[in-house]
Amino acid sequence: MTIIVTGGDGYIGWPAALRIATRTDDRVLAVDNFARREWVEEVGSVSAVPVSWMDERLDVAEEVHGVTNLSFVQGDLAEKSFVEELLAVHEPEVIVHAAAQPSAPYSQINGERANYTQHNNMQATRNLLWGLEEHDLNDTHFIETTTTGVYGAPEFPIPEGGAVMENDGERDEVPFPAMAGSWYHLTKSHDAANMRLAHSQFDIPISDVRTAITYGTETEETRDHDALKTRFDFDYYFGTVGHRFAAQAVAGYPVTVYGKGEQRKPFISLEDAVEGLAQLALADPDDRPDDLTVYNQVTRAISIVEIAETIADVGDEFDLDVDVEHFENPRDEDETHKMEIENGKYEALIGEQAQDFEGGVRDIFETLTQYDDTIEAHEDRFLPGVLED
Repeated sequence: MTIIVTGGDGYIGWPAALRIATRTDDRVLAVDNFARREWVEEVGSVSAVPVSWMDERLDVAEEVHGVTNLSFVQGDLAEKSFVEELLAVHEPEVIVHAAAQPSAPYSQINGERANYTQHNNMQATRNLLWGLEEHDLNDTHFIETTTTGVYGAPEFPIPEGGAVMENDGERDEVPFPAMAGSWYHLTKSHDAANMRLAHSQFDIPISDVRTAITYGTETEETRDHDALKTRFDFDYYFGTVGHRFAAQAVAGYPVTVYGKGEQRKPFISLEDAVEGLAQLALADPDDRPDDLTVYNQVTRAISIVEIAETIADVGDEFDLDVDVEHFENPRDEDETHKMEIENGKYEALIGEQAQDFEGGVRDIFETLTQYDDTIEAHEDRFLPGVLED
């Protein structure tokens, strides 16, 4: 059996591939084109945690964890010829599709980057789905990390997947409407629709894993060696809000809360995100759903103010004097929105939550305080800037 993990060089993709490989004797193949490294360099930033290249990661994974079933191939999933060869040669029984240009701010810079994001993300997914059909791999379990951002910010509890529509006295469950707020998030809305169509037409078993904002620097497997660490972005374009706040604290900057900061966002730790993907990838074919299943990959909603205050409180343990300051919000959003999101299927998948937000922040500070020079050298990237085309 072969399990392909796309985005295998990425923040979630690498630790997911590593975990899956440690739990099975089946072959695990990580796929990436290293574009994330290029995008972050393009915006003038860098991963705070040094990221090893794949050959070193694989050598250390074998040395530390005894992993001999994990390999890597470089290629661009937006190129149909590469996907054709990938599927023909390896005939995967499972694909964990974590490859994408993942930044909403990057996709909003200009039309060129919006076009690139939509072409890159949607073309890759379409190539994989059609490739499975055209290579008679319709039993392959297709697992994609989309995003909770496809839901937008509705004023009602967000279901785990569908919604109920009523018209003229009749009711039916329908796919949740695309309410995405960025050109990036809309790629995942389109992916969700394309996966639904592929399941309907090709009968491919699909798990649509709608990933929340993910925080943390470590998983159980990456803790054991520096070469196994995953990347950590802290700039405005690729650093998520919790990561950016923590980096600001390490650099001695005030934590910059945009507007009131009372809006709640969905969050999950890196450890819990990786665990869910591993559970799905390694599920017995007789036990996994053969339908299209949506999972809200989230453990709780947290307000932006709570994130900032938690970072300030935990920062005291690391002798960091953290101030929380409010700035004018450059984003068009409801600063008081109280998100509620259902996650029963995902909680059943991972079992007990492995790490709460406070524990994740503590992990982040333990890591980032080792690389404060790197963060301080790029502190001008905390806030949006003008990029050259």
